[in-house]
Amino acid sequence: QVQLVESGGGLVQAGGSLRLSCAASGRTFSPNAMSWFRQAPGKEREYVARISWSIGSTYYADSVKGRFTISRDNAKNAMYLQMNSLKPEDTAVYYCSARKYYSGDPLEYDYWGQGTQVTVSS
Repeated sequence: QVQLVESGGGLVQAGGSLRLSCAASGRTFSPNAMSWFRQAPGKEREYVARISWSIGSTYYADSVKGRFTISRDNAKNAMYLQMNSLKPEDTAVYYCSARKYYSGDPLEYDYWGQGTQVTVSS
């Protein structure tokens, strides 16, 4: 059973930075990919970034491209999201996720963390 735990959220002023972490349980952990999603109050869940686990290919939503960087440490079963130049519209609960396989649906994931709050003030 895979468990994911996010950390690193908090309150930051516009233009500031935060680094989110996601730790996965298990001595052996080899998902197809891991992603960050976010959800603001009253809004739909939004895809933020994805990283393939084997070779570390990265992908970003247009809204965060150039500002956020996703990375992973396979040996530590960990994933990170470095968020720079934060904007008030980045305010949301951020969720770590992992998928065992690619089902053909780019938004389908198997495991989710509990979420960490990111608040960006203006």
